[in-house]
Amino acid sequence: MFIFDWLKDGVSWILVQFHGLFSFFLDGDSGWTWAFSIVGLVVTIRIVLIPLFVKQIKSQRNLQIIQPQMKEIQKKYAGDREKQSAEMMKLYKETGTNPLASCLPIILQAPIFFALFSVLQGVAQYSLTDKTYVAPGVFAWDQYAELTASMHNAEIFGVPLYGTFMDADGTPNPMATRILCIILIILMTVTTFLTQRQLIVKGSAPGNPMVKQQKILLYVFPVMFMVSGINFPIGVLIYWFTTNLWSMGQQFYVIRNNPQPGTPAFEAKQRRDSSRAGKDAGRTITLEATEAADVVTPRVQPKKTSRNQRKRK
Repeated sequence: MFIFDWLKDGVSWILVQFHGLFSFFLDGDSGWTWAFSIVGLVVTIRIVLIPLFVKQIKSQRNLQIIQPQMKEIQKKYAGDREKQSAEMMKLYKETGTNPLASCLPIILQAPIFFALFSVLQGVAQYSLTDKTYVAPGVFAWDQYAELTASMHNAEIFGVPLYGTFMDADGTPNPMATRILCIILIILMTVTTFLTQRQLIVKGSAPGNPMVKQQKILLYVFPVMFMVSGINFPIGVLIYWFTTNLWSMGQQFYVIRNNPQPGTPAFEAKQRRDSSRAGKDAGRTITLEATEAADVVTPRVQPKKTSRNQRKRK
């Protein structure tokens, strides 16, 4: 498929560029150099997706605002699904709301995820005997072909980046591969859970009917990742764990500094702003009092008198 091949070449090119950058400081054949290159890939992709993240936040807030109108439409056209859908679409259009915007970052990351998966599979299939590729084009362009052998041999904690839990027997150290896979799967699952929980607890209004759906996904997504994670290469697990950390940090910043009205985070921000305003007012009063105290009435020096004048007194 042309588009997927193009994405695969793009992912491999980004990996190569970061590998070249980190090779100035680290051993180019080290697994950590390649692991940091995967982290660099995550950072690049997430920066590109920031505009979509902004749209996602706006869409979620619009959905919260129009909830009462949506309920009215559902109640009014309860027996006419076609009319109900038409009115909903009309409401979305009038308010500029895209109900699918919240899924866009995940949807657009999926092809990149599978492109990296394909690259690592190609690395795993590299033959050290005849130096050929079972899956050609692991890295884009011929001048980078020798890097496939470097990534194939690269290890972290004695585990190759292409190793998976299910295919651990095909790696130099099967037990270490399984242990590292389990640790990364747990980290990936926990960070997925915490990211979803952060959104529900801090970023959702108590009366929001969408919270029920979010709570279902709160447990569904981690279970899905835990089950499917046993087939993910180490490099893919590193990618997903890193992108979860990015999501948590980015989401924390937005929820804390620009929360949705009516949410616990919004109330917390109001309390912080009030406390900050009180402290600033207190500093101003203290400063004014200090400045006033510094303004001292000039002391009048007594006039000098001679000895004869003092005797007369």
